[in-house]
Amino acid sequence: MDIDFAPEDEAFRAEVRSFIEENYPKHLVGADRGDLSKEDFLAWHKILAEKGWVAPSWPEEFGGTGWTVTQKYIWNEESAAFGTIPPLPFGVAMLGPVIYSFGNQEQKDWVLPGILSGETWWCQGYSEPGAGSDLAGLKTKAELDGDEYVVNGHKIWTTLAQHADWMFCLVRTSSDGKPQEGISFLLIDMDTPGIEVKPIITIDGGHEVNEVFLTDVRVPAKNLVGEQDKGWTIAKFLLGNERSGIAGVARSKKAIDRLRDIARAELEDGAPLLDSADFSKKIAELEVDLTALEYTELRTLASESKGQGPGPESSILKIKGTEIQQRITELTMEAVGNYASPWVPQLDRGDNYLAIGPDHAEGVSQSYFNNRKTSIYGGSNEIQRNIIAKMVLGL
Repeated sequence: MDIDFAPEDEAFRAEVRSFIEENYPKHLVGADRGDLSKEDFLAWHKILAEKGWVAPSWPEEFGGTGWTVTQKYIWNEESAAFGTIPPLPFGVAMLGPVIYSFGNQEQKDWVLPGILSGETWWCQGYSEPGAGSDLAGLKTKAELDGDEYVVNGHKIWTTLAQHADWMFCLVRTSSDGKPQEGISFLLIDMDTPGIEVKPIITIDGGHEVNEVFLTDVRVPAKNLVGEQDKGWTIAKFLLGNERSGIAGVARSKKAIDRLRDIARAELEDGAPLLDSADFSKKIAELEVDLTALEYTELRTLASESKGQGPGPESSILKIKGTEIQQRITELTMEAVGNYASPWVPQLDRGDNYLAIGPDHAEGVSQSYFNNRKTSIYGGSNEIQRNIIAKMVLGL
């Protein structure tokens, strides 16, 4: 395999790097995602939309960039190296491909432009208290009443629903047959009467996820995507796109660089922690695993460039990508040691607001706790292993 970049690709890299450096909002440089407002999240999105770079993976006919697989890879690398806050995935990476693949022309005309411009903020209504990893166990019901569906149910772990304008939602329209049958895919306006959003404060002290209660919510039947009772196919398609994006190779590279800098600054027995044979071995093992994941991701992207959508191999990306992310945060906590504790929000609310320990300790514990979820969302890693066993190994 030739891993050298062609001159035109290096020229594209220079163009991307220059664009990011000149246009990325200054107030977002180094910002903590947990402290961002809706306007902050959308600031970079709108700049990319104006440039026409907000949806690199979309076909050109729907507003995509027309970039090659290599150019997309370079874009991700440079964005991660700079530390940009990427456009939220719910519209661009998840719903958009569903709409241009399964939606009718009317839905394409009104949904896709709002995603690209950032004018419409979407959230994902999949998980329920009794249907997380077992998504087919969902019980939120939608009953057709004339030209509307009446929806009743309870969604949970709905990321950033407090800001969302719309939700794409899995609902049960039939209880006949297998659990996977009778599920439909609806688009629901979050301003519809009967919707209540309640915050869930996570262990890192942040408000990122929510519960969403739906009580006699009336949804126009035209908001059904695809066929009634055939939403499971769409759900799997969307999760395939979500899982391939979860790998986060480029951003893990940047996180390892930060870990290395911290280990260089922290001392063990008077010498840099990075010089410790044991600790440097752990970093090396991380880098080897990340390189293997990177090549797997490149193979997946190459397949997509030939018109093949993400298949069961996206489960491999999801498993290894999230495990590596967790290992990075674990090693960073180990490197910082006791100085990580004062940055836990519950321990940081006293009369003394002076920082304890080095600057690089800030946010380490929050990142560690927040990343406990990565092996669960998008379908737990245990479920992904079952998918690989069945679809790849034929067991």
